[in-house]
Amino acid sequence: MAKSLFDEVALNAEITLQNRILMAPLTRCMADENLVPTEQMATYYAKRAQAGLIISEATIIRADGQGYPNTPGLFTAEQIQGWQRVTKAVHNNGGKIFAQLWHTGRVAHPHFFNGNNVLAPSALKVEGTVPRMRELEYIEPTPVTVAQIEQLVKDYAQAASNAIDAGFDGVEIHGANGYLIDQFLHYNSNHRTDEFGGSPENMSRFALLVVDAISERIGAKRTALRISPGAYFNLEPHSDDRAVFDYLLDALLERELAYLHIGIFDDEQRFEYLDGRVSDYVRENYPHTLVGNGGFSAQSGELAINQGRFDLLAIGRPFIANPNYVERIKNGEELTPYSEEMLQELV
Repeated sequence: MAKSLFDEVALNAEITLQNRILMAPLTRCMADENLVPTEQMATYYAKRAQAGLIISEATIIRADGQGYPNTPGLFTAEQIQGWQRVTKAVHNNGGKIFAQLWHTGRVAHPHFFNGNNVLAPSALKVEGTVPRMRELEYIEPTPVTVAQIEQLVKDYAQAASNAIDAGFDGVEIHGANGYLIDQFLHYNSNHRTDEFGGSPENMSRFALLVVDAISERIGAKRTALRISPGAYFNLEPHSDDRAVFDYLLDALLERELAYLHIGIFDDEQRFEYLDGRVSDYVRENYPHTLVGNGGFSAQSGELAINQGRFDLLAIGRPFIANPNYVERIKNGEELTPYSEEMLQELV
């Protein structure tokens, strides 16, 4: 029987979604100067509660994880209270929402947290400047010590607990797109020679420690993970990266997560070292609940689901342009085109 985007679907015994359409995490830089979610943000998310699941904009787990202006946090009481307004508004409109937990690693900037050091797996600087604040140039990061890694794992778990206190239905760990966890997973950004580098097992260790710590704290069924084997943002490709993700995906099989989310920009892009498309590579190695994204329309996404390539569809920019995206596609209505100007305002 053909699957529809509008089918109700159970992630697990604890969480059922009203449809297969997820609102992808979309960085909007909408928090106040203390990184507290605003009433405008509550309105913004509530308008999109028709999604089967909203994944929040990336939300930093602690102060030194900030790499963009006005990105929300989940590490102070005030921030938790701000998110409570957001989750309540979403739930009142019948929706569900996960918090995406984030540390930007070597693309953080001390301007935001009045610090001296930017933490990363290795002392490998990213060339370029901070988005929206191009006067800020990236600095060479300081390699994290094992003790600092242990603290980061605890801070991820605490942020997950804070998310539940804030009313979120679960969390998605941001392990993709060139940020801290992803930096451990790629040879271009991880030159360590200790137990967190040098081999697929060691390079996967930090990601798995975070997954396990959060799963233990809030339950695996409310824990999800986003990865990007082929989305090289602030990273350079390396042919040996595949072995790392082969190991990581195999290790994730025994962890009953809510879902695994593929973080890619263009699903049609082919990678020689993955033997083709990222989504096909991940699906081949991960038979559990998989979220696909990467330039899909509703029609092409539904086709991919019926081809067995993934189970749920994450939609990004069209949700910015169309708060009632689900209703519009269900009724066959024309969508409002996305434009860059929309990023500068709440819609």
